[in-house]
This record gives sequence, structure tokens and C-alpha cells, in this order.
Amino acid sequence: MPSVELRTEEQIISTWDRSHSVPMVSIRCQTFNHADYIDDAIRGFLIQETSFPFEIVIHDDASTDGTSAIIKEYSDRYPRIIKPICQKENQWSRGLRPMHFMDPVCKGKYVAMCEGDDYWTDPNKLTTQVEFLEENPDYVISGHDAFIIDESGNRISDSKLPKAHKRDFSSQELIEGKAWILTMSWVYRNIDLGEIPERNMVINGDYFFTSLIGHYGKSKYHTDVAPAAYRQHEGGIWSALEPSEELEAMLNTFFWMYRYYKRIDERHCADIYWAAYLKRLSRRASPITLQKIVFLSIREKIGRLITALKNYFIN
Repeated sequence: MPSVELRTEEQIISTWDRSHSVPMVSIRCQTFNHADYIDDAIRGFLIQETSFPFEIVIHDDASTDGTSAIIKEYSDRYPRIIKPICQKENQWSRGLRPMHFMDPVCKGKYVAMCEGDDYWTDPNKLTTQVEFLEENPDYVISGHDAFIIDESGNRISDSKLPKAHKRDFSSQELIEGKAWILTMSWVYRNIDLGEIPERNMVINGDYFFTSLIGHYGKSKYHTDVAPAAYRQHEGGIWSALEPSEELEAMLNTFFWMYRYYKRIDERHCADIYWAAYLKRLSRRASPITLQKIVFLSIREKIGRLITALKNYFIN
């Protein structure tokens, strides 16, 4: 990230409307072993020029490379803005996702996302996205594009988002998984989605979240926000995955999304994610496995028919 002189905490706060009793935005940053990159992420947060208060909530999942020390340096300089959550033991390995620790701390009306190895470049990003959501209550989330860099900061591509996804999406499209909104670009309404056990099981939580929040409104694609930086590096959760590992991750995600929508009796969505699961499962399948897939699909439909008949005759 280009070096710029950061304002002091007092200078940042001096531009805020003091009538707000809670932050307008909670910037949510989860990180693990991002010592080489976290400085860029935090600086991207601190350059934001807003008339409303924001907070920066950083969850470090027991990094071993000095990431937590860098976070502490910044939180000591900006104690009223930065709220660090530094784990002593890695929680992901225990099956606990960052949301368990960050959700109770994020008090903003809106939440903005950016992981510790990515960063923002536009100082007006938060203002642009928040003002849009304030003026358009039928939208629940907004995003924008990003360029791709390598671990040394060299630009690989000017755009990460495919052209087909550079548009607004309807609520139904979000629910059905047809939208791709880059995580580091998210600004969304801070909605309590409740306790959903299936969310704890998925590998790709972003995909699940986008579907869930689609029940509350549409998504906006901003062309008036400068692209963020998405970093590809060996330590990245997704950029380091082999194609077979990516397939396994999506199988996991679609399966648990299917189970969720089946449990709450949203059959249309359950069918969509079950079909997506079977489609991807078939890509790695032998002829024998394909027969099993067909059997699973038929058994699932028969099971639903039996349940419907039972409900009909009992009720």
C-alpha cells in the first residue's frame, strides 16, 4: 500500500458527528499469521474519511509470526478506535469460527469486512457505501471490485471480479447463490441472523452468509469505489488451495447449506443446493460413484414424498 502519513486518533475522531452513541460502522478484520500484510490492512482502515464514527475490531487467531504485536502497536496508538481480540490458542482448529468472538463486539449499524492480508485503497469507501445503504433501505449489502497482487505487492490483475458479477443482485439471487460479492468489499447491515448450527460446519462461510443475508434485501455493486487489493499468497486460505481442495470446500458448503434449508423447510433453496452438491460431486466421481449419486438423489426425493404423505394423512 502506498505510504501516507496517518492522522492521529484525535484528528480522525474530530471529524465525527458526536450525536452517535454507537459506531455507524464496525470494521471487521480476521487475521492469522499475516505479519507481512496486516500493516497495509490497518492503514487502509485508518485512512477512511467519514463524518460518522467507526470502530476497528481485529480478531487474531493465535498467530505465531508476530501479527499480534503489530496489532498491539496500532491499538496502543488508537485505543478508542481499534478493539483487538487476540487469542492465546487457535480457535479455528477447535471448530470455533471468528464470528463467535467478533459478532458480540461489533456494535455498528453496519459491518465492513476485510481480512488481514487484503486492504482498501479508497479513503471514501465507507462513506460511499454507508450513504447508499442509508438512502436505500431495500438494499442489505454492497460491494465493489478488487485488483489482485502477489505476496510482494506486485499487481497480477486489474480485476478479480468476473464481468457477470459486476452488477446489482436481487434478494432471490443472493439467496440462491447466484451472486459473488468480494468479501473485502462488503458493507452490510448488522443483522442478527441467530444461531445456525450449519454455519459452524461450512468451510466457505462467506457463501453461506451471502445467501442468508439475501433474505433481508438486495445487493449493490459500486463503480464509484476504487478497487481494493486482494492478495494471493501461500498462506492465504483460498489462494493456496489445489483445485481438488477447492472442490472439497464447495462440496462441504453446498451440503450444509442444503441441510440448513431442508431443516427450515425452504424446499426450493434446499433443492438448489442439493443439485449444486450433486453436480460438483459428479466431477470427481467414478462410474460406481455416479450410480451412488443417482441413488442418493432418488432416495432423497422418495423420502420427501413419504414425509408429505404422512403429514397429509396425519393432519
